[in-house]
Amino acid sequence: MVLALGLDITLYKQAQKVEGLVAAIEYKLADMDDFDVITEVGDKLFDYPVKKNRAKEFLQDARHHLVLAKDQGKVVAMASAIHYVHLDKDPALFISEVGVLEEYRNQGIGRATVAYLIKHGKALGCTETWVATENSNDAARNTYKAAGGTEDDELIVMFTFD
Repeated sequence: MVLALGLDITLYKQAQKVEGLVAAIEYKLADMDDFDVITEVGDKLFDYPVKKNRAKEFLQDARHHLVLAKDQGKVVAMASAIHYVHLDKDPALFISEVGVLEEYRNQGIGRATVAYLIKHGKALGCTETWVATENSNDAARNTYKAAGGTEDDELIVMFTFD
């Protein structure tokens, strides 16, 4: 499923004040100062253990973006994206991964993390944000809808190459 996301929150800190969200959560763009907490949370939040060399490369690349949600300094959610351009299109933001620790799910944290990332993309000049997920991934679909996304009616077929 591909979703077009367009939630507009004027200040990132205001994301915490949206009804139903956990008030103590801090949302921020990750930088090298977050390297240790990112590698520590590892596969509790990301799909696999974090590779330190790739984490460093990601954090130092201006086109890669990672939003962290922290509860008293502990990383409890993240959303990563890349912004890109084409010769014939305006810049766009592709959300590649969103994760929320199990004990923090269904509290609006994933939605706020995605909203923060979308707002950041707009500040970069991205005119569109998009994400794809499996049709069967109800949690992701609900998160993206709650963040203002609209499901595309056309099914997507994915190809992978070795």
